[in-house]
Amino acid sequence: MEPLVDTVIEDPRWEGLGLAPLADRAVSATLAHLGLPETGLTLCIMGCDDARIGALNADFRGKPGPTNVLSWPEIELSPETDGDLPHLPTPGDPDDPQSLGNVAISYDTCQREADEAAKPLTDHVTHLVVHGVLHLLGYDHVREGDATRMEAAEVAILASLGLSDPYS
Repeated sequence: MEPLVDTVIEDPRWEGLGLAPLADRAVSATLAHLGLPETGLTLCIMGCDDARIGALNADFRGKPGPTNVLSWPEIELSPETDGDLPHLPTPGDPDDPQSLGNVAISYDTCQREADEAAKPLTDHVTHLVVHGVLHLLGYDHVREGDATRMEAAEVAILASLGLSDPYS
């Protein structure tokens, strides 16, 4: 059986932070909040730096420069109209899990944002992993109604992990 989260470390600073267990915990809480099982699903979290995420951002989104987190879903699940909930995947066979997609997260940008907000880096990274996984599951924040729904899910998931509201 494949692990739920495959963590790929491209920047060694992520090892010191403990990205793999942090990501496992955040992904599990996100799936639990949405009523999805951990078996039959998989995803990849890549811990990188600003240079790598900047290149990915330019290649895939046409936006040169670094960002904190990027997500690439395996299957597009976004709602087509404001007010619709995302269409959640049906988990696959535990021996042949369905991939939700990939999330890349930049150490440099996360550290800078955490410092600016006077938040623990682990709390900020947990929030961004939850945010990235929700994107893989079809949540978005382009339209106001979708943003409200996504933020409410993030706040509830983080609260289940004992973390404060990142938007207050």
